[in-house]
Amino acid sequence: MSVERSWEGNWKVRLYERVRELGYDSLTAFAEARPAVPLYLLAEELGEDDIAAVQVFSGLLAEAERRKQVTRLVRDVLVRELADGLPNGWPAEMDDASRFEVAMALGRWSAYTPETHQKRVEQARAVIRTTPPPPGWRPLGPDDERLLTLLPDEAV
Repeated sequence: MSVERSWEGNWKVRLYERVRELGYDSLTAFAEARPAVPLYLLAEELGEDDIAAVQVFSGLLAEAERRKQVTRLVRDVLVRELADGLPNGWPAEMDDASRFEVAMALGRWSAYTPETHQKRVEQARAVIRTTPPPPGWRPLGPDDERLLTLLPDEAV
């Protein structure tokens, strides 16, 4: 993908036009129909040459803020990053290679975390390090029981 091209013109209009062309009334509905699919693959589906993963995330964040569901989005992004980085689930053994894969997935998750949720994500990462999930654990969506324990929704 040409990074420059993804920022040409009104990318937000282009993003939502593509979502509507696929039959969805929101970017969230489009993403929810594709659970555990990494953001870069969602971007490719919406426009291989002119939509970037960060643009998809930006749209999802704006919708989550309007719905007051940012924590759920943060969990959703973790699911997508784990699916991409650990396709066979949580490693049974933490050797150098698996530690690196886990660190990369959690690092990408942190990179997509809004400032408002950074502290909570740091706490969740600490819990994951001290009490790792069982081998093979692979959350399929943001409402996974373990994820809800790590990052519960805020009382509104």
